[in-house]
Amino acid sequence: MKLIIMTKPTFFVEEDKILTTLFEEGLENLHLYKPGSEPMYSERLLTLLSDEYYKKITVHDHFYLREEYGLKGIHLNTAEADLPYGYKGHVSRTCHAVAELREAKKRSGYVFLKTVYDSQSNPADKQTLSYDELRAASRQGLIDRKVYAMGGMTLDNVKAMRDLGFGGVVVCGDLWNRFDIHHGQDYKELISHFVKLLKAVRG
Repeated sequence: MKLIIMTKPTFFVEEDKILTTLFEEGLENLHLYKPGSEPMYSERLLTLLSDEYYKKITVHDHFYLREEYGLKGIHLNTAEADLPYGYKGHVSRTCHAVAELREAKKRSGYVFLKTVYDSQSNPADKQTLSYDELRAASRQGLIDRKVYAMGGMTLDNVKAMRDLGFGGVVVCGDLWNRFDIHHGQDYKELISHFVKLLKAVRG
């Protein structure tokens, strides 16, 4: 299985240091997700990271950053969204229903399927998929290595996602909730948890 880490939706002071440490500890795929933010803040964050990590970063907004910094690719937040005009390169998408998977997979390197459980990073994102629905999708071959489970992903449910046939998990709240962005400076617990997540997905 693969592990994708999604950034917190807000920027914070220690973010570049934590991301650098995550990459040093083996992070292969970071999704830069800062909805509603000005592009200059994403640019500033990227310039604080070593350019050796750029090829491991996918952007959800401000797609020009992909070319400017040589990033891995872009992510479209719906299954049916069109690619930016003239774009060629890696693309991934978010599917909000099992019925969207078949077509979305044909047009994407991989897709996220949300919301498998209640989100830990966004209280408004509640579980929309039952286990029976996921199991049926798995039996039909709709869930496979190109589909990553998203929404409430934790260390405790990685194995269940593997058993359903998911190719990976997308983790946000389970990681970032271990660090106080307003007052924290010590992020050892966050890094330690990331290492456990990485071991879990690698089986």
